[in-house]
Amino acid sequence: MTQFRYSLNSSTIKPTPILDKIRVAAEAGYDGIELWHADIDEHLESGGTLTEIRKAVDDHGLAVPTTVMLKGWCEPDGPADQEGIAECRRRMEQAVAVGAPHSVAGPPHFDVDFTLAAERYHRLLEIGIEMGVRPSMEYLGFAQEVNSIAAALQIMNDSKHPEATIVLDPFHDFRGGAGHDDIAQLRPEQIAVCHFDDAPATPPAGEQRDPDRVMPGQGVIDLKKFVALLRQIGYSGFVSLELFREDLWAADPLSVAKSGLQAMKAICDPN
Repeated sequence: MTQFRYSLNSSTIKPTPILDKIRVAAEAGYDGIELWHADIDEHLESGGTLTEIRKAVDDHGLAVPTTVMLKGWCEPDGPADQEGIAECRRRMEQAVAVGAPHSVAGPPHFDVDFTLAAERYHRLLEIGIEMGVRPSMEYLGFAQEVNSIAAALQIMNDSKHPEATIVLDPFHDFRGGAGHDDIAQLRPEQIAVCHFDDAPATPPAGEQRDPDRVMPGQGVIDLKKFVALLRQIGYSGFVSLELFREDLWAADPLSVAKSGLQAMKAICDPN
């Protein structure tokens, strides 16, 4: 049976300082940690360095599957586009410094010109690859248009870039309403990371937001199907716990991380 690698998305223990997040992920038994640029910036603003972050990652034997996230990359020509790309460059420099092979490119939340999005994603990939990191296309279930695997895959395919990748997420499949079936359209090398989470029965799927997510196995998403589709296409990369719950943020981060890893393994590797 295909074995996944397990990562902690650092949003799950958000208030914890970044160096402690790295330590917690290692102590809890994860193989990797996804780092948010907001946490990196906070560390730098307090006098820390990127070298310290990279050293902590290496000393604890972790990988950094992605950094989160790039935005402002899909604007029409003009000042907003120039500012967005400049910020993406800054964040991708951080991604390279901390050793991440991918950086998550968040989609526009509202109306999308898919032709422009494909061109802009191609450009972002070219910039990132030259720097040493691959931007990965994300979809969000609560976005107006880029809310499914199919929508992200359209941008990826139309970009005509061989290094295009996607970030999968069962919560966004549930929230957007499209489900997981389009995983079957992907090749394993097209997946940068699989976020892992669950969703409660209420409120209705179409009203849920990030803070509604629950631990894997505590909700109503068919995560067994999600995992079966990953195995069907031969994916063996990172599965990453990503939650945004204030009750978990108030709890002991190591306990949260351990519980999350146990919950993921119960579904992804029950034997």
